[in-house]
Amino acid sequence: MTTLYFYLLVGVLSVAFALRAPGLVRHWRDPLVRSVSLLLPLGAAVFFFAAPPTISQVNALTGVPNFSVPLVYGIVTAASAALVNLTITWRGGPEDRRRAATRWCVGIYGAVIATQFTLFALGDASEERLRDFDTYYATTPYVREMVVLCVLSYGLANLVLARLCWRWSREVPGLLRSGLLLIVTGSVLSLGYVACKLLAIGARWAGQDWDGVSTTVAPTVSSLASLLQCVGLALPSASQGVTSLWNRWSRYRRLRPLWVTMRAVTPYELVRIPWGSSLGKRQLRRTCDIRDGLRLIAPRLGRRAQEEEQPDALPGALKPNAARHIAMVAAAFEALRAAQADRAACSLEDMLSGDDEQLLRLSDVLRVMAVPDQTPGRESGWPSPFEGTFAGPFEGPSELVGPLPDTPPPHPGHTDG
Repeated sequence: MTTLYFYLLVGVLSVAFALRAPGLVRHWRDPLVRSVSLLLPLGAAVFFFAAPPTISQVNALTGVPNFSVPLVYGIVTAASAALVNLTITWRGGPEDRRRAATRWCVGIYGAVIATQFTLFALGDASEERLRDFDTYYATTPYVREMVVLCVLSYGLANLVLARLCWRWSREVPGLLRSGLLLIVTGSVLSLGYVACKLLAIGARWAGQDWDGVSTTVAPTVSSLASLLQCVGLALPSASQGVTSLWNRWSRYRRLRPLWVTMRAVTPYELVRIPWGSSLGKRQLRRTCDIRDGLRLIAPRLGRRAQEEEQPDALPGALKPNAARHIAMVAAAFEALRAAQADRAACSLEDMLSGDDEQLLRLSDVLRVMAVPDQTPGRESGWPSPFEGTFAGPFEGPSELVGPLPDTPPPHPGHTDG
């Protein structure tokens, strides 16, 4: 595996951690978020310090030949502890038992790291080896025990993770199941890495030279395994983020028909927001504009739409041509109430007090009523409130409502022809 590949994996894992960093800051108290997020920087650290140029620099800075080896092994063991801790957190159960298991995990793997450094100090590894340390010192007392201890602890962690994720993948659907299967695949490949290392070390014990299995095959398998595991860990959260963004965008677009109609009713200039505002701020502004308009016409929504067609019946605070739009909103409100009669009452108080779902449903009904009838020989009697408006993807409250037809709408049940 080339040096560039080491640093490429460092970059991928670092980007993945950067994408998760905001969620880690917001939900630091969530043990599952902490467990998943800490794996990414540990994985990046493993490949960074395992790259031959970094190994050489660390050895030169410390003045100790091969000091990078226990350092990399310590990071690998810490990552293994994070994997085991992740399985404990995913498994759930009583809080006391989970915390006790986590403490045991940290204590045992912490002792393993301390033992690795102790064995390195007791052994004789005075000749620097950048790529074949494991096999070159496979017969050196204390050093061989350090290598085997690290490889076995890493393999045990991946075995536990693969077993748990495989059982869980049979109980969940969708992208979460795909992510778990990727983790299982990566964990199985990690066991292949362990097998390659032990095979090469065992060959040295038997007087054979299978160093290529350890220096070439094992790092390639390990890099692919780590990549699959990280993608599997990131896939569920990334899919949740995309789904959440799509839902918020969909809700924002669904509110547009009602929002444009309220713009034609309210007499004052609505608040302008900067073009670079977030989607959440835009939706909040749109919802506030709608509720402001509904409050102005609230006394009219309990009556029939045709009662609102007379301009002299409008309050002076509304725009002169607001009658047609109020008629449309009133008819849509009555249609929504009729449609929800068997499920839940459509209350204007709910719309004004914060029930966004009712606003979305009212806007959907208004959009359907405003679409021209395309049946040959017939035309809808409802004027479109979107005529002359900009329908771009990020339109803000500064949009202009275009001219409307001069003829008032007929009775909702009336059709021409």
